[in-house]
Amino acid sequence: MAIARCSFVVLFFRSSILSEVSTRSSSKLPSGKNILLFGEDGSGKTTLMTKLQGAEHSKKGRGLEYLYLNVQDEDRDDLTRCGVWILDGDLYHKGLLKFAVTAESLKDSLAVFVVDMSRPWTIMESLQKWTSVLREHVDKLKIPPEEMKEMEQRMVKAFQEYAEPEESMPSSPQRRAPAAGGEDESVLLPLGDNVLTHNLGIPVLIVCTKCDAVSVLEKEHDYKEEHFDFIQSHIRRFCLQFGAGLIYSSVKEEKNMGLLYKYMVHKIYDFQFTTPALVVEKDAVFIPSGWDNDKKIAILHENFTTVRPEDPFEDFITKPPVRKLVHDKEISAEDEQVFLMKQQVCLDYKKGSELSDQSGAGEAALFVSPMTAVKKPDPNMKGAAANEGVLANFFNSLLSKKTGVPGSPGTPGAATGAGVQSSANKSGQKPGLTDVQVELDRMTRKPDSMVTANNTPATENEA
Repeated sequence: MAIARCSFVVLFFRSSILSEVSTRSSSKLPSGKNILLFGEDGSGKTTLMTKLQGAEHSKKGRGLEYLYLNVQDEDRDDLTRCGVWILDGDLYHKGLLKFAVTAESLKDSLAVFVVDMSRPWTIMESLQKWTSVLREHVDKLKIPPEEMKEMEQRMVKAFQEYAEPEESMPSSPQRRAPAAGGEDESVLLPLGDNVLTHNLGIPVLIVCTKCDAVSVLEKEHDYKEEHFDFIQSHIRRFCLQFGAGLIYSSVKEEKNMGLLYKYMVHKIYDFQFTTPALVVEKDAVFIPSGWDNDKKIAILHENFTTVRPEDPFEDFITKPPVRKLVHDKEISAEDEQVFLMKQQVCLDYKKGSELSDQSGAGEAALFVSPMTAVKKPDPNMKGAAANEGVLANFFNSLLSKKTGVPGSPGTPGAATGAGVQSSANKSGQKPGLTDVQVELDRMTRKPDSMVTANNTPATENEA
């Protein structure tokens, strides 16, 4: 009998120890939970997670980054790691999601979409783009329809069961207390028309970073209260479609950073959460999933004066024009003498080209010195006639050198048009005068006739 009693006592203690170990193991924090971050380059995804890690500096990677958050259960003195996957802002890398999200790990994931409040005109386009990327990836996982439907129903139930936290609720336990009550508390209100129309089967959170830029938008871009209400209205209506929560945060001012961590841990590990919705401060908004509806959002529309709630987002929140900085280039002045010499060469070349084209002569006309070929004006000629005669003599001297008439360039007799004509007559050849030469002969004859008017008429050869 004594031996039997001892065996019974040993078995009793063994069963109690196993039961306690089993209870403790079932209450441990689950492993394999993941946070998926999406957003544009520069929106602050890596900086946000690095701050929640407690690190001072962030090193942005490329493609698909991985880091983790330490999650501690104070009640059970348990510690676990929550993986964080950050997808690059370039759509080229979206195929890397296959390493972060599988059909088995999807149900243990939280999707976080990060938007940049310092660039509010990019918010809605960014949300549409990255939610489409995740939806496309989930569809490729080919999760069985009954399993996917079960995940979606879980999200609907969580949204419907949201209740305002009570202030009298103790804050020491981290675990959510089981709902106590009767059958009346199990009655769930139906979803609205625009609620969970895009159900991803996992919890979703939208984080607006850099909310300290609100003051900059007011000063530099003349944003009013109406602009921020319009932005918040569009984001909150988008959140309803995915059953998502919304948090405005600022790493620079450490605004809502602790709240962000607690809410993410609450959604992943079901820790108790006691913070109500915050909608008073425009740069510190917090909307938990399940709290919002169309009637609450309509309160923002009461302050609209220049815009309507249904107006397109990009029509009111426009991208400011890019200001191009024009740098004054330093211009160094050319030396004065060098500049004048260049102009002289250009003028000489131009005059020579015109003469060459008219007479059909060679390149020697470019370098004829007018001082050696021009006859001195007759003092008996009047002013206009004298000037005309000087020009005629100058051009005739050029033409006579082109036609090969013998004589020195400085000899007046060799430079006259009469020599050209007389030599042509003596040889019996047809004179090769161009229209320009004819006109020059006319110009030279005119002043000669004027000079000899009071004397004897000039012969043809003398003219």
